[in-house]
Amino acid sequence: MIVAEQKDFNDILRSVEAFQRVAVAGCGVCVTVCMSGGEKEAVGIANLLRLAAKESGRDAVYSVATPFRQCDMEFLDEHEAELEDADCILSMACGAGVQFMTEKFPDKVVVPGLNTMFIGVNRELGYWTEMCQGCGNCVLEKTGGICPVARCSKSHFNGPCGGSGDGKCEIDKEIECGWQLIYERMKRINQLDKLTELEDVRDWSTSRDGGPRTLRREDVQL
Repeated sequence: MIVAEQKDFNDILRSVEAFQRVAVAGCGVCVTVCMSGGEKEAVGIANLLRLAAKESGRDAVYSVATPFRQCDMEFLDEHEAELEDADCILSMACGAGVQFMTEKFPDKVVVPGLNTMFIGVNRELGYWTEMCQGCGNCVLEKTGGICPVARCSKSHFNGPCGGSGDGKCEIDKEIECGWQLIYERMKRINQLDKLTELEDVRDWSTSRDGGPRTLRREDVQL
């Protein structure tokens, strides 16, 4: 899932206070799970904006709409009537949702209410950790299902650096060494021999180095 956190409310307020009709758009999937941009949070932000407008004597209207996904045009279409009347759309989605909302409503100002953080997992209530950077060339079959790109602070592909110790990363002693995790995992599943196979120099063209990426499935396109 994509993990995001809410921007500081004062930053949100500054981005929308010039507009008279603001639609706060939540998103019903990832940011709902990480409790930053779902319907509950969108309603909460709208209420805070109403209070701020009242205190400053501004005449502003704040509505709330929560598409199931802001990264899918069919779900934006379902809320078009609700959002079309706004001067500004405050998107409580990830950065992809904000940009797709901009494409859907090209004549409207669309501003983000969240900071997109990473692709991660829910460890426990209120705690998420990064697991994937979406590099486009997965090597998890070679490292026991533990990602050296995301889990190693230096994204090493052929073993740990010389600075780790006691299973911890030299960058931050609170972080587990990604390669220690890989080693222990490969040992447990009897695949340590795979770690003797050196990886070639990484081709990062599948990552962000080659510009915005696309994925086209002609077998499912209409």
